[in-house]
Amino acid sequence: MQLKQSFIVAIVLGLVALVAWEVYLRSTMKSHTRIADDKALWSVQRHKVNKLASDDVVLTGSSRVLFDVQLDVWEEKTGRRPIQLACAGSSPLPVFHDLVNNTDYSGTIVVGVTPGLFFSTIYPLAQPWEWPQSRVDHYATRTFAERSNHWLSIPLQKNFYFISAEEDDLSDNVDLKAILSRVRWGDRVINPMPPFYQFSDMALDRNVRMTDLTVTDTAFANTVKRVWKFFMADPNLPPPDRDGTMNFFLADARKFMERGGNVVLLRCPSTGFFKELETGGLPREQFFDALADSLQIKGYHYEDYQQLSGYDCPEWSHLSAEDADTFTADLVDIFVDEGVISNTKTN
Repeated sequence: MQLKQSFIVAIVLGLVALVAWEVYLRSTMKSHTRIADDKALWSVQRHKVNKLASDDVVLTGSSRVLFDVQLDVWEEKTGRRPIQLACAGSSPLPVFHDLVNNTDYSGTIVVGVTPGLFFSTIYPLAQPWEWPQSRVDHYATRTFAERSNHWLSIPLQKNFYFISAEEDDLSDNVDLKAILSRVRWGDRVINPMPPFYQFSDMALDRNVRMTDLTVTDTAFANTVKRVWKFFMADPNLPPPDRDGTMNFFLADARKFMERGGNVVLLRCPSTGFFKELETGGLPREQFFDALADSLQIKGYHYEDYQQLSGYDCPEWSHLSAEDADTFTADLVDIFVDEGVISNTKTN
């Protein structure tokens, strides 16, 4: 038997197939890089909170804080780079609870309030709660092997498209697990959910920017809009748990403020379908304003500031990268002017 030759041929064929797969992905994928926004990446940023000073800032919330608050601009304006712990499609309550109860941090926590997610639920198995809680749990229990695996994967993620292991179920995920999950053996019922593609790029410090394609290609932006409408049309979507979520958050917020911490509520822009849905189903007076009033703090709502409003979200819920830069710069100016945060570049 020609075992040596067979081994060499197998290696060569494998490499050729891998190169062909990589070339195909680079020619078809819609985002530039695919740093996976997974629990390992989140945990790296969460660990930094343990060493923060009182004039540092931590960002929590949902995807709007991820897209709309740009870390580079914030650092350029203030001299300090905030820690980004917001999670897409998630309630900020589990992360905020972790920061209050498992750290001694007493600086500023910006809490993004996307009404449909913030006031959604405190049920542990509901997706908006379970996703961020799984990251909190991973941080608390991660092993050295898991940390090593993450760090070893970073150079590969940065250089190869076929190295991808996103936690969310996107239609353009290319890892083997995601591909196999899309194969429906013996199931002829068409999945009613529209294809959901990645429309952002994430950096290692979890700074997120919307892709240019989402801004310039209306047809692609419409694919995201169809997904939002699909989610919101779910007849089994539970009503908001206003009292449960508010009471849970207020208990943590008061505890954090009693030890000197500063809580900042931030409502980022939405437009079109989402704005109409949120205005009608989650009226500001009964939700966002009531939350701020309960804490006796000022909530920062984009509609209250001319420089923070007037944006057009390409898919109704998040700002383009260019608009996010401007939004962040104006937001930081407001925070500094009103004494919410300090500017170490001028102190």
